[in-house]
Amino acid sequence: MRLLQQTVPAYRSARVLILARRTADSAELIEAVAARADRGPCNFTLLVPSALSFLANVDYPRPQRDLDAERRIAAAVPLLSRAAGSEVVAVVGPRDPVAAARDALKLMGFDEVIVSMLPARVSRWRSVGLPDRIRALGVPVTEVTVAEPAGAGEDGSGARIPAA
Repeated sequence: MRLLQQTVPAYRSARVLILARRTADSAELIEAVAARADRGPCNFTLLVPSALSFLANVDYPRPQRDLDAERRIAAAVPLLSRAAGSEVVAVVGPRDPVAAARDALKLMGFDEVIVSMLPARVSRWRSVGLPDRIRALGVPVTEVTVAEPAGAGEDGSGARIPAA
């Protein structure tokens, strides 16, 4: 008897979470999405963690919009959708990428995650072990490393934080 390994049953599409911020419209991520789409049916959701700290404005109860995250989504979704061969849904999540991924996995039940990050020398996400922390939540993780865009870390702060 031959056992076939699959991440999801053949009767449905895999649900793939893409976690990216500054790298959301990068050529490397677009290539990774196209490669994943070529492996089998899947639906993609782009999750862009907010650069805003929502707790910083406790005295101001009106929700704030993260215009930078919305611009990144507007730029990335058409490119990712083309690569995926179907529409990519996108959302802005909490600032903490681990909390954002955990919430998305809990609420939506994704089958796998693609994490797109900057190179190790400037990536805050790498320095906190983001891919391994998401793997610890029980899902397979594909890591995509992109060339460093102008600016700095994934949070858009301009801070250069070396990998630990």
